[in-house]
Amino acid sequence: MSGPPAPAGAVGAPGLELRELECFLVLSEELHFGRTGERLHVSQSRVSQLLRSLESRIGARLVDRTSRRVRLTPLGEEFRASLRPAYDALRATVDSARTAARGIEGRLTIGFQGTADDRIMRAIDTFHARHPRCVTRIVEVPLCDPFGALRSGAVDVAVTLLPVAEPDLVLGPVFSAQQQTVALSVRHPLASRASLTAEELAGLPLISPDGPAPVYWRTAQAPTVTPGGRPIPAGPRVSTLQEGLTLTAAGRGAMLLCRPTSEYHGRRDVVFVLVTGLPHSVLGLVHHAARETARVRAFATTVRDVTAVTSAPPGGVNGQERHGM
Repeated sequence: MSGPPAPAGAVGAPGLELRELECFLVLSEELHFGRTGERLHVSQSRVSQLLRSLESRIGARLVDRTSRRVRLTPLGEEFRASLRPAYDALRATVDSARTAARGIEGRLTIGFQGTADDRIMRAIDTFHARHPRCVTRIVEVPLCDPFGALRSGAVDVAVTLLPVAEPDLVLGPVFSAQQQTVALSVRHPLASRASLTAEELAGLPLISPDGPAPVYWRTAQAPTVTPGGRPIPAGPRVSTLQEGLTLTAAGRGAMLLCRPTSEYHGRRDVVFVLVTGLPHSVLGLVHHAARETARVRAFATTVRDVTAVTSAPPGGVNGQERHGM
């Protein structure tokens, strides 16, 4: 961009105010002037003023407002679709510049499923050593909803079981490929076995995660057929790992778990039997495409360095690997 620097708040076109664009985007989500004002910490009249100013610059109405409803005009819909990625990119650029000036700081919230194993804890320790001005918060992500916390913004990154085939999410470092075990009640006839083949799962109702996890992800954690094509009966659906283990102990079904998780969650009424012939269970670091920050990138780099794995196992993970970091 040539010419003198734009005045504070200007973006691109002369006189265009970033606050007007922000106001329009929030209003397009809320479709309510009062709630928009609350989110922006301004009065309802200020929201109206910002919108009128933006519409004046554009030369057309972007929002239709009546006593009953607020909705975008066709031009407003088109403008929002074009504006959102540009606005997010601008905010990310400003964040990156601020970080470059100050270093990595602030808070990074990390989600995990099941168990935050030693690899993740080493990555967090290393991240703290590299970026002491950044505070981390660690929260558990529900087994039945691996991606919801990323979409709501409750976590910045999440360590989740693969596969990940979500268009709005980015899969970063892939690591911790582990053999799978099947959890069985100690009273189950197969509980004394040292191992089972994948084909023997055809005789075991498999406990699976419930929704809102997508079907393809739930099926990967509790397959419906063996590698040879034999159907596997469906067991109960559960929301949490502990719920699944409790139903396993009660003899309501069996549950597939990676070896580290089975070792961590050992209990006297459940045994874990190695299963041969299944793909390994694999973890990946995931973030929302629209919320990639310098903190997210720095943590991904740390995870990659600590785990020393930069790609999925040979052939990918069910063909659904997406690298963004």
